Parts: sequence; C-alpha cells; structure tokens
Amino acid sequence: LLARTASVWPERIAIIQGDRRSTWHEVELRSRRLASALARRGIKRGDTVAAMLANTPEMIEAHFGIPMLGAVLNTLNTRLDAEALAFMLDHGEARVLLTDTEFAPVVKAALARTTRRIRVVDVADMEGPGGELLGDLDYEALLAGGDPAYAWQPPADEWQAISLNYTSGTTGNPKGVVYHHRGAYLNAL
Repeated sequence: LLARTASVWPERIAIIQGDRRSTWHEVELRSRRLASALARRGIKRGDTVAAMLANTPEMIEAHFGIPMLGAVLNTLNTRLDAEALAFMLDHGEARVLLTDTEFAPVVKAALARTTRRIRVVDVADMEGPGGELLGDLDYEALLAGGDPAYAWQPPADEWQAISLNYTSGTTGNPKGVVYHHRGAYLNAL
C-alpha cells in the first residue's frame, strides 16, 4: 500500500507533527532506510522488532519499514508497567527495541528484568518531553546508515507474520497474538 500511495501521491502530505511535514515519498524513503538499516544489523525475516513509541512519525515508519524486511513488528502499549513490558520483550523474542526517550523510566526498568540482550534504539521526539537515552544508537543515526533505495520484496506467503500483539493479561501473563500480512492487507482495504 505504501509503494502505491507514494507512486500516486508522492508530494501529498502524509504526516504532520508540530512543524514537521512529511510527504508520502519521504515516508517511503525513510521506511526503506529503516528496513535497510535493520537488515544491515542482522535483523531478518521472522525476527521481532519491538516499538515503545507514541503516535509519532517514527511509529508510522516502523509500521512500514519493519515488514519490508520480513521482520515482525511488536508495538508495546505505552501505559504498561515494567513487568508486563519485560514479559513481552522476552516472550516475543525482541532483537531490537525502538523506544521514545519519554518512556525511558519504565523501559529502563523493563530492560533490567528481561533475560534477553536487546539492542535499544532511542527516538527523541521533538514534540515530546524528552528523557534519558538508553541505547547506543539513536533513530536518526540508524536511518542514516540505511539505503533509501532498499529493494524490499513483498512476503512470499501472505500468511507470514507482520505483527505480534499482546492481550491485556488480566488473568495472568499477556498472550501473544500473531497477525499476518493477509489480514493486515484486507483490513486496510
């Protein structure tokens, strides 16, 4: 859907956040950069990339860029506590976590509880309150290492996982629910 939209309306505004404006062409290029940069860091088809982000341009780019390389997007609820987040990061086998510095206190506590080594990429939302940097790489530096001409391929199988979502866990630990490309595409129509 992104390739078609960027082809048909490349100069139409896709994202507005404060003074920041991005066209569909720019969203496509940044999403390709994200996919390429993650691939260069060893992320591959089936790997989980978690995102602890608000409704920011980076979250939109993650929704397109992560599936471009066949990885699985695990968006984390920003209202959850460290224990629930740690469970999801471990259970979902996250290899990378994109996190807004605004959520640094709860993310830091969650990372201290995980049993996995997770690469943290900090997102400094210019419209947000800011916060502590937790990773060794920031999002813009990650994208700078990506190729805007990254030649991604659609999934070979429409039943391939596109995202991993978690239930609320009201009766115990949250349950992971895998969503596939077919369902995401049909839902978007």
